[in-house]
Amino acid sequence: MAAQRQVWCRHPLAVSLLFYLLLHTMDVCARPANMSALKDKNPTGKDDNEILPPDHLNGVKMEMDGHLNKDFHQEVFLGKEMEEFEEDSEPRRNRKKLIEIFTKVDFNKDRSVSAKEMQRWIMEKTEEHFQEAVKENKLSFRAVDPDGDGHVTWDEYRVKFLASKGFNEKEVAEKIKNNEDLKVDEESKYRAKSQEVLESLKDRWFQADNPPADQLLNEQEFLSFLHPEHSRGMLKYMVKEIVRDLDQDGDKKLTLSEFISLPMGTVENQQAQDIDDDWVRERKKEFEEVIDANHDGIVTMDELEEYMDPMNEYNALNEAKQMIAVADENQNHNLELEEILKYSEYFTGSKLMDYARNVHEEF
Repeated sequence: MAAQRQVWCRHPLAVSLLFYLLLHTMDVCARPANMSALKDKNPTGKDDNEILPPDHLNGVKMEMDGHLNKDFHQEVFLGKEMEEFEEDSEPRRNRKKLIEIFTKVDFNKDRSVSAKEMQRWIMEKTEEHFQEAVKENKLSFRAVDPDGDGHVTWDEYRVKFLASKGFNEKEVAEKIKNNEDLKVDEESKYRAKSQEVLESLKDRWFQADNPPADQLLNEQEFLSFLHPEHSRGMLKYMVKEIVRDLDQDGDKKLTLSEFISLPMGTVENQQAQDIDDDWVRERKKEFEEVIDANHDGIVTMDELEEYMDPMNEYNALNEAKQMIAVADENQNHNLELEEILKYSEYFTGSKLMDYARNVHEEF
């Protein structure tokens, strides 16, 4: 059963296919670095989103739990405009918006987008995600720093966290002040998860405390706690956590087999097998062509850190070349408007109809 839990955790689509069965046979499954299960069960969710590190980081290639970010291309192409391209939105409006984006990416106005122009655009959009995180962090920090002294202790954070899980804030604060046992494990199963999450967050909290360590987080350090991509030290910590979860032989490196490993004998139907096969192929391609920079069959922590650094200009150039290659039908290593409209689903997640109709007139 343990192996079965692991494979279905890696494939959320498969979970949806067998939800009823899993609901009655399994506990919610989550890695220590991933609090998504806990957040999904919170009836309000608002406080969690304010003070819990998010599982998903916009503009970062890998999720906190080691999964590849399936929306990465769209995030670094659209930036904060992602929400404007909804699946059910009006295709003609989306088409017009995409044409406007093309004209902005085409910096030299030669009606084609080069890799350098796309690189520049990717860096701009990534910076938008960074600024959005900074803006949200101000609200999050205010939520855990009610006295407004500009610093938050671990105990203050614990109080706010447990209050967001349904515990009485005054009672929790009093018990922590008096060093009393909180006894969270004696509460409901949902509340018992809180202690497990707190343990996983504690190390992360102190990692975010920049030297000289004072056991307090200011607003910038709290930003690194919530968004490790904003700090080189916390990015290293995030990489260390991912490698720890995937490394099977304890050498602190990843082989291809470790990166794509799946428990054997747990796939129960062909549709689930197809999902497994696609998942393995995608990770194998990313490992061999992108993450393993020197192509020696081993991914070190340094290589994974460079891969995950959203502000790495070399990575942005490689991403630009990959994005162009997907839609570059005339093989001129640039993108024309017709190509980007035809492959709109890749760039925006929204499929446009009659993509080439009157394109020159509208452009």
